[in-house]
Amino acid sequence: MNTLRLSSLALLAGFVALPAAAQEVTLKVSHFLPGMALAQKAVLEPWCDDLGRASAGRIKCQFFPSMQLGGTPAQLPDLVKNGVADIVWTAPGYSAGRFPKTEALELPGVLPLGGAAQGRAIWPFFEQQLQAEYSAFKVLAMHGDGGMNIHTAKTAINVSDDLKGLKLRAPNRTIARTLTALGATPVAMPPAQMTEAISKGVVDGASAVWEVIVPTKLDEVTHFHMETPDDQPAMGATILTVLMNKDRYAALPADLRDIIDRHSGPALVSRFGQAWDGAIATARDKVKAAGHTVTQVEGAAYTSMRERALPVEQEWVADAKGKGFDGAALIAAARTAAAKSRP
Repeated sequence: MNTLRLSSLALLAGFVALPAAAQEVTLKVSHFLPGMALAQKAVLEPWCDDLGRASAGRIKCQFFPSMQLGGTPAQLPDLVKNGVADIVWTAPGYSAGRFPKTEALELPGVLPLGGAAQGRAIWPFFEQQLQAEYSAFKVLAMHGDGGMNIHTAKTAINVSDDLKGLKLRAPNRTIARTLTALGATPVAMPPAQMTEAISKGVVDGASAVWEVIVPTKLDEVTHFHMETPDDQPAMGATILTVLMNKDRYAALPADLRDIIDRHSGPALVSRFGQAWDGAIATARDKVKAAGHTVTQVEGAAYTSMRERALPVEQEWVADAKGKGFDGAALIAAARTAAAKSRP
């Protein structure tokens, strides 16, 4: 009887354990761009498909683009921290002052150009320098936007003096400071607003990466495009990250956590980099085919821009000291990571 009872209990325990082992989850994914944007269509949806295949269909994603879960782009970290979303893709710089150490990567002359190259620098830097800054989240990826470009409606930018007096959209406060140092007037706004702002004359152009040109239709209101030399550091960048709610991640079965881990980190960063580089080339080719003017500022003109932007770095280091960390050491570490990222 005892043997039979023990066998029955063991069998019952097996049945009880089955639902947990076979648990299905639907992850709510939110971001600030339309659903057709590159981040969702070319990266996050295929990533979710891979999670689904690896988990035999137990992991699914439900997307909420264009801030459909409420709030503003600046509030995306809170959206995921508070469990309104399970995962968000966002730019830390939109939440001004919240992730101060991350700004070291956005300073002029730090990161290389290109999505893949920036990703190879950013992820090791995150692992070594930024984990405490993101301790409230499970960080699934961190990547760059490929590097700062300037797109204007009526003015060609050939030298830094051409920027004087222009009102330009700025994606984060670090690039806003860079634009100010170059003589322009920065106006903070998310990507979704910049095309209309240019069409109405609210601003003269935008600091924006090539990747957003097509989904925001920026090429319909700008005709002049300034970029920096391929073999020189970017004049600035916007850092982007995929954040997951820590409790949601911790509550998953161990095998599902393992699947997410294997497909995230360097693997997901690489996905972003490859997608961004492809989109950058496509957007550049599109505006050239439309007869737009694309100017690569190089030589003495590029050197002049770097020199004029130097106070931005000095000001940031001073600010960092007031916040209790060594900004100069952080910039040096970021430049070291960038140097190691070269193929």
